[in-house]
Amino acid sequence: MEILDKKSMEIVSLFEELDELLNTIQQALKNRTPHLNGEKFLSNHDVCRMLHISSRTLQDWRDTGKIPFIRIKGKILYQQSEIMKWLKKHVNCM
Repeated sequence: MEILDKKSMEIVSLFEELDELLNTIQQALKNRTPHLNGEKFLSNHDVCRMLHISSRTLQDWRDTGKIPFIRIKGKILYQQSEIMKWLKKHVNCM
């Protein structure tokens, strides 16, 4: 039976595949959006990108009640369905 060390081709290949898998998992976690009961939730960053607004504008809209949001343990989230309804309502007003 052959003893494999860290320089063995099989071990090097295994570690390369593990690194590739780790990168794939990290990318998936970075791009994931939380779901709850089938509802998709968006972060401040997601909503700012979607509406082409600054984070300060979004904060002003939250503070004045212009945009629906929820706060869970201090984290601000936006239900995607509510943002889409809000967007349709306000686009039709313009």
